[in-house]
Amino acid sequence: MNSYLEANARERLQHLLDPGSLEEWLPPSARVTSPHLAQLDAPVAFDDGVVVGRARIAGRTVFVAAQEGGFMGGAVGEVHGAKLVGLLQRAIVERPQAVLLLLETGGVRLHEANAGLIAVSEVMRALLAVRAAGLPVIVLVGGANGCFGGMGIVARCANAIVMSEEGRLAMSGPEVIETASGVEEFDSRDRALVWRTTGGKHRYLLGDCQTIVADSIDAFRAAALAAIDTCLTQPVALSLEALEAEHLMLQQRLERFGDLTEPADIWAALGIAQPQQLPMLEADAFLRAAAAHRLGVPA
Repeated sequence: MNSYLEANARERLQHLLDPGSLEEWLPPSARVTSPHLAQLDAPVAFDDGVVVGRARIAGRTVFVAAQEGGFMGGAVGEVHGAKLVGLLQRAIVERPQAVLLLLETGGVRLHEANAGLIAVSEVMRALLAVRAAGLPVIVLVGGANGCFGGMGIVARCANAIVMSEEGRLAMSGPEVIETASGVEEFDSRDRALVWRTTGGKHRYLLGDCQTIVADSIDAFRAAALAAIDTCLTQPVALSLEALEAEHLMLQQRLERFGDLTEPADIWAALGIAQPQQLPMLEADAFLRAAAAHRLGVPA
């Protein structure tokens, strides 16, 4: 199996990491499940929908976490979040070369309400502590559920994000926007619109992710290794200057595209010839078409 999209969390780790190198913490055999779901008589998972542990990738020691989109859409509850926080806190002590987060989630697990919200905020704080300690955090997004809600914010706190075209990244999911603001604001059934707006290609062009790859676990592995190398050789400090640079990028985005509502119009404003063809391009062809037009890169 090589499709990242079609694989589950454990299959992704199996093919992404060096064979037999994963040392899983709190595996299913430990049967650590959510107490909130049990009280609601809802289904539980013995790993609470996330795999965490220590492993190697191309011989490098890394800490990894992979969310299981097949269990409650990868949503974060108290135990799920505690496993992620524990992984990140342990990274500061043991100092692996990097932390890899394979995120596939709709955000907070609504069944757990405030416990889920607190869990996501603790994950965010722990991730920033890892970065402040000088350890790179790389996020991979390519699952069918995308990366939304509070975990979308968590992803943008990382050093680098690797996405496939099939991956999606945003604060609010399409169904949430439609429910809150109406179908006139966003039609979640228009799948082409959903991918144009939240998909990997658009996120890459806007500067929200650093790398876009084909839907292949091998491609994600190569991109993760490249991202680790870049972070180690060209570190970006978690500093006021870095935050100001991020705000400048967002300000430029608003100034250039604030009145545009269709992603293809934004692509045209970036100077891309035949922007309507971008959704049809494979990753390599897309990168060639997008060269020198990505936000923040001089044309």
